[in-house]
Order: sequence, then structure tokens, then C-alpha cells
Amino acid sequence: MSYTNFPSKLLENAVAEFSKLPGIGRKTALRLVLHLLNQPKEDVNLFGSSIIQLRNEIKHCNSCFNISDTSLCDICANPKRDHETICVVESIRDVMSIERTQQFNGIYHVLGGIISPMDGIGPSDLKIEPLIQKVSEGKAKEVILALSTTMEGDTTNFYLYKKLNKFKVPITTIARGVSIGDELEYTDEITLGRSILHRTLFDQNLQ
Repeated sequence: MSYTNFPSKLLENAVAEFSKLPGIGRKTALRLVLHLLNQPKEDVNLFGSSIIQLRNEIKHCNSCFNISDTSLCDICANPKRDHETICVVESIRDVMSIERTQQFNGIYHVLGGIISPMDGIGPSDLKIEPLIQKVSEGKAKEVILALSTTMEGDTTNFYLYKKLNKFKVPITTIARGVSIGDELEYTDEITLGRSILHRTLFDQNLQ
């Protein structure tokens, strides 16, 4: 069957929506849709309702901007975490990656991206001001910059360092066990865990 000539408009519409997902072409989208058609209606309804519920009801933590079911995420609400050590990350995916290492017991601050002039993303588009406010209020004894080791990540690191350095709080960065140009999401857990444990003062990297 041609991917441009569908026997059903409903099928065509479903394939078009699935193909909007990252890394999903029309051929893969068709295979996924046909798979769903072969599943019990109850299972497909559950699948659909879970996506709708996710989009409509998901929240962001009021403190760290992590994705959460409640106004305060489980990490920020946990009294056993070190609430004075803040790990700054780009996205929820990085929080999940670091948590899998089981090497960090502090809390996070999710920027929601990194500075990228080529993509039209500047400091005002990120959750930078709330981080500055936390540090200025004396709520941090250390800030760990755990951004991807890309040019954009390094640019964001330097911007944050210039903004936070005046508060006399140690600013560290993950060790370069993470290769230059790598994104944290794709770094293996052992390497990422060691990078967190062996973090270094950011200003040492400026020399």
C-alpha cells in the first residue's frame, strides 16, 4: 500500500499525527497505527486517555521546574535531600539521567533549555532569574553546573557563573569524564555518576 494513498481518512490522519513525533517517519507511523488497530479497544482507549491526561494535568514544580504531578516535585519535597546543593540542568531528561546514577542527593534547577542565539534562545527565555533569586537569598551552599558539554552548554555555564559568582557561593561543574560535545541524556550512568562525584570549581576551567 502506498503511504500517500490510504484506504481510510481516519488511518491517514492518525499516521500524519504519529509522524509528527521526533524520529518517526511515515513508514514507522503507519506500522504503529496498524499495531494499535490490532489491539483491544480498551487498551487503545487507555493509551489515548493517558496521553490526554498527561498533557492536560502535568505540572511543573514551583521550586525547581521539574515535571511533577503536584505543585512540589518528589525530589524537592523529600526532607532527606540536601536542599542547599543545587544541580542546574537543561531539562527533565537530565534530571532523570543523573538520578539513575544514584550519586547525587541534592536538588535540581531545570532551566528549560540552554542559551542558543542560533535558535533564538536567550537568557530571558530560560528559568535563570529564579535560580539567581534562590542563591541571592542564601538558599545554596553549592551550585553545580551540569549542562551538556557543547558550545551552547559552555556559553550558558559561563553566563550563569558571571551572574552567580558575586554571591560567593562555590560554583562547580561536572568533571570532563563527559566527552566534549556530549549531551548528558546519552552519557552512560557510570561516567555521569563519576562526573558528578568528581566535579570541579568552575573558575578553574577559566584559567
